[in-house]
Amino acid sequence: MGSSSLNMDEVRGSFPALAGDDVFLDNAAGSQVLGTVVQQIQDFLLHTNVQLGATYKASKKATDCYEEGYTAAARYIGATRDEIVLGPSTTQLFRIISFALDVSPGDELVLSLADHEANITPWLDLAARHSLAVRWWAPNAAACPSSPRLLPADLAPLLTPRTRLVACTHASNLLGTVHDVRAICAVARAHAPDALVCVDGVAYAPHRPVDVGELGVDLYGFSWYKVFGPHVAQVYASPRARARLRSLGHGFGKQRPQSGEEKEEKEEEEKKKTVTLEEKVGLSGASYELVAGIPAAVRYLQGKEGGGGRWDAIVQHEAELQKLLLKWLSAREDVTVWGERDGNPAERVPTISFTVRGWRSKEVVARVEAESGGRVGIRAGSFYSGRLAETVLGLDAGDGVVRVSLVHYNTAGEVQRLIALLEKILGEKN
Repeated sequence: MGSSSLNMDEVRGSFPALAGDDVFLDNAAGSQVLGTVVQQIQDFLLHTNVQLGATYKASKKATDCYEEGYTAAARYIGATRDEIVLGPSTTQLFRIISFALDVSPGDELVLSLADHEANITPWLDLAARHSLAVRWWAPNAAACPSSPRLLPADLAPLLTPRTRLVACTHASNLLGTVHDVRAICAVARAHAPDALVCVDGVAYAPHRPVDVGELGVDLYGFSWYKVFGPHVAQVYASPRARARLRSLGHGFGKQRPQSGEEKEEKEEEEKKKTVTLEEKVGLSGASYELVAGIPAAVRYLQGKEGGGGRWDAIVQHEAELQKLLLKWLSAREDVTVWGERDGNPAERVPTISFTVRGWRSKEVVARVEAESGGRVGIRAGSFYSGRLAETVLGLDAGDGVVRVSLVHYNTAGEVQRLIALLEKILGEKN
């Protein structure tokens, strides 16, 4: 795949925001954007900012840009154009899909306590609307209380022939823990053949390539604005998942009142039609100019010819960064690291959370900001994973953890700068 090491001058030069003095260590909330992505968006707005689908020259060019963006986004995850939908955020797309999913009273959902609310709340609302049963899948903390993880073996007993959806995260946005999605999907197929597996890949996608076919997922979402691209997200739906989604799009020519029998016939006809995921749940299309920026992000990650691109080097570099920070944190008796401690890239991504005895997490962050003149950006909280923080980890969900979220454009020098700040600050109470 990629080269053995990153050219950090080239990498950092690709991101205009990195030319300043700020140290961005809050990347799980949103990464910096590539300069080439900005250029693509600007070009669209300056030269092709018109409605799609018309026959005049500018509209044809705008339509081509939009289709290129969609096609690049789909190919990036091993999908086809018809199998994805783009929208403002993963949160919104999952919510929309929850209104399109075909379910019946008494059906069952399995939801994970390790997840961001984006992959919990829509399904709880679906359950309330349609009288569905909800089963909770708790991450297993038997091996280490501070590092729970979702295990396929714990999922199996929760599945029944009435299970229609299993929702889980690929990597925890709080712990950085990577879950074995392929094994999870295999267990779901074996014990609940009619269940769709919906995976939140938002915290995973900035750190690893994604191949939905290899994973075996039915629904998979992530946000490009956390993967060095524009503020747009995408969700994939497998053919069997699309068959379970009714269309929420415009129903031109279908306003005539229908009898119950006619309605059933219409619904059967709709199910047989081959329509794209965008047509079913796209709801008037994603932001044209932002979609036009996606190919630039794909080219950066995969290279012009596609394939593995720079991913091997990214994984290696991020592993070195997380090991550096985890080594320092783990050596302190007053610090609890939440998540895997050894820095193995097969087990975690460099989203690192910790608490400090005698300190509120928000206090630690405030002091880092004060000491750095606001130039070093980290964050405190539970990051919409309050159920994990409170129910599983036993933390105050309001204060949560200190989270340092690294990506490949961060450097060892930036991590050392943070460590020096923390050493100074935490030493004040000793």
